[in-house]
Amino acid sequence: MAESSTQDFDAIVVGAGQAGPSLAVRLAQAGKRVAIVERKLVGGTCVNTGCMPTKTLVASARVARQVARASEYGVEVGSPGPFRLPVAMARAHAVTDKARTGNETWLGNTEGVELIRGHARFVSRDTLTVDGRRIRAPQIFLNVGGRAAIPDFPGVEDIQYLTNVSILQLETLPRHLAIVGGSYIGLEFAQMFRRFGSEVTVIERQPYLLPREDADICDAIRQMLQAEGITVRTSANCIALKPHAEGISARVDCTEGAPDILASHVLLATGRRPNTDDLGLDAAGIRVNDRGYIEVDDTLATNAPGIWALGDCNGRGAFTHTAYNDFEIVAANLLDGDSRRLSQRVPGYALYVDPPLGRVGMNEAQARQAGHDVLVSVRPMSRVGRATEMGETTGMMKLIADAKTRLILGAAILGIGGDEAIHGVLDMMSSSRTVDDLRWAVPIHPTVSELWPTVALGLRPLGCGVGGGGDHPGR
Repeated sequence: MAESSTQDFDAIVVGAGQAGPSLAVRLAQAGKRVAIVERKLVGGTCVNTGCMPTKTLVASARVARQVARASEYGVEVGSPGPFRLPVAMARAHAVTDKARTGNETWLGNTEGVELIRGHARFVSRDTLTVDGRRIRAPQIFLNVGGRAAIPDFPGVEDIQYLTNVSILQLETLPRHLAIVGGSYIGLEFAQMFRRFGSEVTVIERQPYLLPREDADICDAIRQMLQAEGITVRTSANCIALKPHAEGISARVDCTEGAPDILASHVLLATGRRPNTDDLGLDAAGIRVNDRGYIEVDDTLATNAPGIWALGDCNGRGAFTHTAYNDFEIVAANLLDGDSRRLSQRVPGYALYVDPPLGRVGMNEAQARQAGHDVLVSVRPMSRVGRATEMGETTGMMKLIADAKTRLILGAAILGIGGDEAIHGVLDMMSSSRTVDDLRWAVPIHPTVSELWPTVALGLRPLGCGVGGGGDHPGR
């Protein structure tokens, strides 16, 4: 195509996930002419195949669980009928469709923004083609996201496996769902489908679930899932899959239990990979690491002048909230005269099993490895008044601090409302407040969050009766 046919913009955003649309609109509001390119669905993973549909299904699973427990609360509901998966899926898709349409309308109604459908690929540092159309800009922002990584297990190409995307299209409840991968995505689907009525087996190569978490958290989550009837097979060192007349045979070769299981469906939940392999990054001179993630500095800039990478594709955060914060950092630096950095971000996330796990900062093992003089306090949810009142006593609250600086290093709460209650600690850490500041907070009673000052009072060196702390009246 001739150079004269290249269309010029002030900025190009590749990918309409969490960071992309917000950045495109901010740039347009600053007077720039912006192209935002999307080859699939506006909204990215979160809206279409991640947070929104899955957490909608988690809500359905929680209702199913509460109905089953209704008599514990003095409520008689009769004998519930079978779970209606198509109804739950339709509700999840409706939530997704509304959010995606809202994003598309927002972009379409923003003056200065053009949404271009198609596959973008670099031909030079400042120029891309989108299905034959050439576009050029001095500023380019990559927000291309990621997808499920498919492991090279023997036989994986011979079966019809599920991913986090295709499982959302199921219309019939699996008889026996085998989930390969005992981390965040896998465990959420495991509990969800068990509550829907499927038999569920989780297969994990490591000797434990959730390798990013401390052992006490991992053990508590495993016990919680097993109590609901989920089979957990860890130390599965020789996973192989093959078709079977009754579904799929999975060889797990664990240290305990039968070496093979027979499942009707297999979900592969063994991690994610960035969508960077077909962007022509070499043509722009953009560096990636050995896993395909785009290398960025503390301001999200790549090594190629005028190009930034945001969201899952940069390997600096695999969450919707970190992708959005990437947008905030770039917009603040480029448009507001600020000097924001990735290193200022306090890492936090949640695992949406029920009850959920909320996490912020370092875990206990990471704090020790970093050389901190560690203080730890643990309080079981059975000693949290609000949890007892709600009949939700599974889990624990855990706080970690530095003995010398008194700064909070991290926290975890596996328990009812844990995904919300963690924010009290996250906010303290974001403002560099100490455990003594947390101890003197006056939270509302009765809540789960009100126990954080009590947990702070129980901080002790490791091996010195961790988990103590005086009780406050009414707690």
